Amino acid sequence: MASPVDTSVKHFYSSMAGAPTLAGQAGSMIALLDACLVTGWGLKAVDSAVISNGVCRMNFASGKSAAEVAAVILVAGATPAGLNGEQKVTAISSTWVEFKTALPDGPVSGSVTFKMAPAGWAKVFAGTNLAAYQSLDPQSTKMFVRVDDTAAADCRLRGYESMTDVSTGVGLFPTDSQINGGGWLNKSGTAGATPVKWRIVANSRSVYISVVGYTASDSRADAGRTVFIGDFQSYRPGGDPYAFAIGCATSSGYSQTTGVCDGVNNSDQYAPRGYSGLGSAVGLNSFPESGSTGTSGTTGSFGAFPSPIDGGLRITRRLMLEGSTPRGGIPGLYTISQSGVGAYIAPLTRLLGVGPLDKRNLLAIGCGSNSSIYPSTNLGISLIDIDGPWEY
Repeated sequence: MASPVDTSVKHFYSSMAGAPTLAGQAGSMIALLDACLVTGWGLKAVDSAVISNGVCRMNFASGKSAAEVAAVILVAGATPAGLNGEQKVTAISSTWVEFKTALPDGPVSGSVTFKMAPAGWAKVFAGTNLAAYQSLDPQSTKMFVRVDDTAAADCRLRGYESMTDVSTGVGLFPTDSQINGGGWLNKSGTAGATPVKWRIVANSRSVYISVVGYTASDSRADAGRTVFIGDFQSYRPGGDPYAFAIGCATSSGYSQTTGVCDGVNNSDQYAPRGYSGLGSAVGLNSFPESGSTGTSGTTGSFGAFPSPIDGGLRITRRLMLEGSTPRGGIPGLYTISQSGVGAYIAPLTRLLGVGPLDKRNLLAIGCGSNSSIYPSTNLGISLIDIDGPWEY
């Protein structure tokens, strides 16, 4: 029996109990992506469980789990079998988690376990500190994402339309003429074992990865470069089989702050082909639908936050542009077209949406200048919908 609520979007971050560690070491990013996208993590044995009034409570005595409210867990080994599979957590304590179910009241038996549910991707090829990932969603574009994690502080990203092994494929994006050797994603400001803050929000078709590499030097830092990898919403009638993008930097280092949340990005995203379906890789631009410029939460296009009129927070979707023409929307991500937001809203704060996003949890993600620390008007804030479903 499926969960009575949508479980398509998963969120993870480094401050969760038992979270994987990201550091300036070879293989560190692949280990993190494996855990969040492919296998799940934080396995917990359940001592007892019961269903009462449409809620299942699972008790455990081995310390706090990674699960939090709105997190998606993967349950296994339970009878009734309808409890097994993905469930969205509605309440927690240090010794139990709860989620809604449509099953009748009664005890739960079996060798029950749960863990943080993976986002629904496959690791289709692997090598030494090399990996290629692909969405398992039958509605996805089925593009491949290769991660070269052989260096310490940075990894390299590139996409392929098809692959035959971890280092061989066709339909490369970005091409070597665009970024020789592939795009960059920083893991840490320094090589070494010092953990850095990270945040991942994903579904089976799209992934946001935010790394605060500067925390290797200052653990208080909050702003990270957020990259988008995956399918975006196509505006092309009849669909767009190449509506997939890889966000990346053009060079190494944590100072690369022009992520999908920052300003107006000129070709910081790469698609396998243009909207016509002809030719080879093209660069795409990320642009707020409101037309505002600057880093989310620091631009004053709609004045300062809070609004002096109604105290409101003004958010807008972001678009993928091919040249100056919108090719589609970026799913689940919202830009704040006001300034000063980082003085009021801390990273990882949850805001409750209104209007079209009524009652959805929106997770605050820090962006902008790497050294920014909450609270600060220099700290940018973007919002990601962690409830879903995202629109394609």
